[in-house]
Amino acid sequence: MRAPQIVLGFFLLLGHLGWAELVAQDVLVADFESDTYGTWKVTGEAFGPGPARGKLPGQMAVSGFQGERLVNSFFQGDDATGSLTSPEFTIDRKFLVFLLGGGKSSKLSLDLWIEGQMVRTATGANDQPGGSEELSQQFWDVSQWVGKKGILRILDDAKGSWGHINVDHILLTDTKPKEFLIDAERTFKATERYLHLPIKNGGPKRVVTLLVDGRRTVRNDIELADGEPDWWAPMDVSAWRGQTLTLRVDKLREDSTALARIEQSDAIKNIEDLYREPKRGLFHFSPKRGWNNDPNGCVYYNGEYHLFFQHNPYGWSWGNMHWGHAVSKDLVHWEEIGDVLLPDEMGPMFSGSAVVDSKNTSGFGKDGQAPLVLIYTAAGNPTVQGIAYSTDGRHFTKYSGNPVLGQVTGGNRDPKVIWDEATQRWVMVLYVEWQGKHTVHFFNSPNLKDWTLASIVNGDAPGSGFLYECPDFFPLPVGGQPERTKWVLLGANSEYAIGDFASGRFLVDATRLKGHRGKGFYAAQSFSDVPDSRRILIGWWQTETSGMPFNQSMSLPLELGLIQTDDGPRMTYAPIKELEKLRVRKHTLGELSLKQGDSNPLESIRSELLEIRTEIEPGDAKQIVMNLRDVMIEYDPIEQELSVAGQRASAPLRDGKLRLTIYLDRTGVEVFASDGLCYVPMPFQMNPENTKLFLEVRQGQAKILSLDVHELRSAWMAK
Repeated sequence: MRAPQIVLGFFLLLGHLGWAELVAQDVLVADFESDTYGTWKVTGEAFGPGPARGKLPGQMAVSGFQGERLVNSFFQGDDATGSLTSPEFTIDRKFLVFLLGGGKSSKLSLDLWIEGQMVRTATGANDQPGGSEELSQQFWDVSQWVGKKGILRILDDAKGSWGHINVDHILLTDTKPKEFLIDAERTFKATERYLHLPIKNGGPKRVVTLLVDGRRTVRNDIELADGEPDWWAPMDVSAWRGQTLTLRVDKLREDSTALARIEQSDAIKNIEDLYREPKRGLFHFSPKRGWNNDPNGCVYYNGEYHLFFQHNPYGWSWGNMHWGHAVSKDLVHWEEIGDVLLPDEMGPMFSGSAVVDSKNTSGFGKDGQAPLVLIYTAAGNPTVQGIAYSTDGRHFTKYSGNPVLGQVTGGNRDPKVIWDEATQRWVMVLYVEWQGKHTVHFFNSPNLKDWTLASIVNGDAPGSGFLYECPDFFPLPVGGQPERTKWVLLGANSEYAIGDFASGRFLVDATRLKGHRGKGFYAAQSFSDVPDSRRILIGWWQTETSGMPFNQSMSLPLELGLIQTDDGPRMTYAPIKELEKLRVRKHTLGELSLKQGDSNPLESIRSELLEIRTEIEPGDAKQIVMNLRDVMIEYDPIEQELSVAGQRASAPLRDGKLRLTIYLDRTGVEVFASDGLCYVPMPFQMNPENTKLFLEVRQGQAKILSLDVHELRSAWMAK
């Protein structure tokens, strides 16, 4: 044992246990801060060549370890196995303390062996999808073996989901660590809409179960704040008003104030600055509180656009997948109205879609009202597909016959359902990892309840990104001509295939076509049943908002099209026309010539929120450059290449002209070029102090045919 390791362990433990609990004689058994395991014996492949620096490829973020390294058996994924065995050491203190995380299984354990017998064992906390890669403190009373020799073994003999273990900072001490309260509870009479839960970003995740009149109703993994919270998460309990509610927490520090701090009210706590927060996108949808990712169930129903979305109401990061719900009359001004699908005994609620069953094939309609039906993945074990329905667009009932489609293979997910008028049947496209490839399975149903396999489309090479999760499938007319309609199969990364569709089979003309050309745009979904037959798409825009009680957002709503190119039909993106409602002031710069060294035509314009539209004949200019609040947008007419904040994309001139549409929000920029063939979304946080705009030509001269700059208002404040 090296002296620097002992010193490091001493000061790290000060922060973890506090001055009063530390004694000078504590002994550090292992901190795993070296690049190898040293004298520990390694078998198998799971633990890699040495301690890991946090998470490994393909793994969620790992937290709760000390220093820079830890034992992490995810080295080659969940299916690798192996063991780590310590050299013999003397047990000369009463307690053995350690940090432990990962899967919960007898095949994943930290074990203490004395005289050839295993006398203590511990494992992680995760035994279902979701969960957390956080390590938490555990300890054993080893006082009966003081003076004896012991050996520690870290075992990974598990495969499949959560088939790995994380261990760090093993310490011998005579000071008993703080105890944990197991299954701590607090009971409430539900008199108001919300229970407000204290949240600590990055804190230890606790399993929090809500019981209603003693019945287990929903389970979440929540970063409860033991002390002062970073923010408050509202739990909507209005469905159980007047009933007895019990919150049960699997494990709490004995000095935690988390349960005691919970309070009821009919209003969300601390919303004085709601939709005015400094990092809130002002015309991109984001939830009031918590995390969002994929858009789900995008549909037009009863005069409203419905946006459902993957939502963690109780954390700043991914987890606890609910379906959040927001509605809009115009796709611009959104009202968030609460979560509609909560995790249940089948698992967390993963992505899916929604349809209006106008023919009432499901039988869920009532009094002539067509039902709105949600189709979702219940990501438990097994992973299956379920449905829920509503006749008012507000209150949803999960179908008592769920699941409507059993597991095909582990991880099958994200059902997108459409109505096929030609066959008078429903069509589901479902992501399935099948025979080592990413595939989309096509299913048919007469009633949304009974599904049969029709065909399978492969995503080309094994391990490729194409057709990996969140598929969408829809028709588009080429050049707006209905008689030239083609079908598009879209993957989560926005790559797509074009072809024809008949009798449940997709006949591919072209595949692996590039979609968006930017970053941070994923799992986009198109709206069903839009009254004017537009195909409108919205994507998860990965806008990190550190320090806020919300995280991530959605892209602008985009109108899709197909236009004919020399290479065949290709998809185009355009901002929807309804965004024009946000315009508050227009600056029109007429036709002008611009050469290097000319004054900046945008000099007098200052604004935080912008829409810019311009048409340019590049002439002999070598480069056309815009600097919009420090976002560099550069165009090379020779290479016909666009660069947005360093992200390069092909952007061919159309009719010899460069046409650009640019939207600038606090959370990033979305750029449209080449009549929509080039769409570049780029999420990042703007510098709030910089509202300067700049346009110049480098070498040569270009003609600005038109240039309109619109200052925009916040969508949250304007109706």
